[in-house]
Amino acid sequence: MNTWRNASLAVTAAALLTLTTACGQENGTSSPNGQAVGNAAPAQQPAGSGYGSDGGYGSDTEADASAPKPAGRLAVWDSKELGKVLTDSAGFTLYRFDKDTADPPKSNCEDDCAKVWPVVPAGDATAAAGTDAALLGEVTRADGTEQLTVGGWPMYRYAKDTGPGDANGQGVGDTWFASAPDGKKAAVNADGPAAAEPADLAGLSVRKDPKLGDIVVDKRGMTVYRFKKDSAWPMKSACTGDCLKKWPVVSPVEKNDVDGVTTKGFTTFDRPDGIKQQSLDCWPIYTFSGDAEPGDTNGQGVGGTWYAVSPEAKLVGALK
Repeated sequence: MNTWRNASLAVTAAALLTLTTACGQENGTSSPNGQAVGNAAPAQQPAGSGYGSDGGYGSDTEADASAPKPAGRLAVWDSKELGKVLTDSAGFTLYRFDKDTADPPKSNCEDDCAKVWPVVPAGDATAAAGTDAALLGEVTRADGTEQLTVGGWPMYRYAKDTGPGDANGQGVGDTWFASAPDGKKAAVNADGPAAAEPADLAGLSVRKDPKLGDIVVDKRGMTVYRFKKDSAWPMKSACTGDCLKKWPVVSPVEKNDVDGVTTKGFTTFDRPDGIKQQSLDCWPIYTFSGDAEPGDTNGQGVGGTWYAVSPEAKLVGALK
């Protein structure tokens, strides 16, 4: 018994030492909420036309008559063609129907339509990381079931989407569109890839700003920020609730998907609200909703507490 207990204590100590090394500051301490990063985004696949023969919802499709599949934890897919697209936990695109209404929420897709466009049940659905959970709701359908709504719009999948990243329902009948994270139509850029998504950027990389110098940006090229009220040990975010609407968290990034940015204290912060957040040198990092496009630094110095992040995870331009 003593031998087993000693071995167990040794394993626990080794695990703690590993976390301490990964997320320590100069004094060698670490956050108990940090963990190894290892999320992979769904692979992007080309979107098809998805037009149906009846001009409304594509009833020529072989429908899946199985019971509605739970959505689970929603996610956001960065599509070069469509911008930010809301998906279910398995990476399947979620859609909205122009013939529905959002205020009040109402679904006008029934019977054969609902076979081609399976409804997303409200049940276990939870908000995607960095999105506003208050946008999620439900509407009671004619058959008494509860359907997930986002921004008031009922959510659906498309029977012709066979894998994560498919968006074959985009534009069907000029009434069906992939949903953005806020329930609006995903923003299609007529000139090709979405302007806010520069090609070939790493998950985190460095941009030289003419005023701030070298700063960290995410894979979309958007400026990354730190909050002075946060702490690295213990790792803690002081940005909660409505704050996260203005300052979305940076979702976990693969450690090998970083270019020029420190990987010291490069861990996932498991927030008390259930959202997983990337950290640099154990500091939680964010983007700013007031930045409309790559190159914007509108969050710099806001409230004397928000600052862009240097490649070494320091606050850029903050007073000591």
